[in-house]
Amino acid sequence: MLRSLKKYVFAPALALAATATTLVVAAAPADAAVVSVRVKGSLAARTGAANWFGQTRTIKNRQKLTVTCKVSGQYLRGNVRRTAQWDRTAAGDYISHAYVSGSPKLPVCAPVAAPAPAPATTAPVAAVPMGPTGTMTNDQFLAASIPAAQQSQRDTKVPTSVTLAQAILESGWGRSSLSANDSNFFGMKCFNNAPGPYAAGCKSYSTQECNAAGTCVTTVATFRTYRASVDSFRDHGANLKSLSRYAAAFNYTGNPNQFIAEIHKGGYATDPQYTTKVVALMTKYNLYRYDLAV
Repeated sequence: MLRSLKKYVFAPALALAATATTLVVAAAPADAAVVSVRVKGSLAARTGAANWFGQTRTIKNRQKLTVTCKVSGQYLRGNVRRTAQWDRTAAGDYISHAYVSGSPKLPVCAPVAAPAPAPATTAPVAAVPMGPTGTMTNDQFLAASIPAAQQSQRDTKVPTSVTLAQAILESGWGRSSLSANDSNFFGMKCFNNAPGPYAAGCKSYSTQECNAAGTCVTTVATFRTYRASVDSFRDHGANLKSLSRYAAAFNYTGNPNQFIAEIHKGGYATDPQYTTKVVALMTKYNLYRYDLAV
C-alpha cells in the first residue's frame, strides 16, 4: 500500500521535470510576489512583453527571481499554459507566464514612465556663418546673402535685388580682398577716417577710379572694415537711406532698375557702366524674385 501511494504522489513531479522550458514556481505569499523559478534549460527575459523585444538576459536553471506585476503581451503556447500574460521582474524586464508553474496573484503593472531625455551634449557645435564669406561658391554666396539683403529691405526699403547685385559686383562674389579679409561687400569707403556706426575701422586698398569719359586709373582709397558680413549689409542700406544725394532713388523702391540708376546718378560709383552691370546681374540671376512686398 505504501509503495502504491508513493507512485501516485511523485508521478506529476516527474512529468513536470520532463518539460524542457518549464518554470517551477515555489509557494510564496501573494503580496510578496516572490517567485522561485526553476527552468529545465534556460529562458530569455526581454525588454517588453513579446518575443520580438530584445533579450536582456538568460534565466538559468533553478535561478531565483522576483516578479512584481503582470501585463498583457504576446499570446504564447508554453509548456505550462497558453496565455498572453507576461510577468515583470524586479529588474524591470519580462518573462512569459506561459512557462511559469503555478499562478501567483500579481497586480496589473502600472504603465512604465518614458525615459528621461538624454542630457544635451557639451561638444562644440560648428557655427553657421552669418551672411556670406570669402570662401563660398557663387550659389552659396547668393544663398547666404539673401537673408541680410531682405532684412535691409525691411529696414530701409532698398530693394533686395539691388543689394544682392551690388554685393556680387562690388565683391566679385565675395572673393575680393576687401570682402574676404574685411567683410566689406559694397566697397564702402571711410571719409576723414570715420568708419561710421556699423564698421569696426578703416583700411587702405588699391582701387580703380574712372572719370566720365570712362578712363580708369589705379589709386589707393580707405575702406571700411567690419567684424561681420551682416554689418556690411546694414551699413550699405543705412548709407543709401540717410544720404540726401540718394533720396531720388527711394521714389522707385518698387522699380529696382530705376532705383540703381538713381543711386548711380547720386555718385555711388564712378564706373559709367555701373547701372548696366548691376541690371545685367539682376536680370541674369533673376534677383527680382527675392524682393519683398514692403
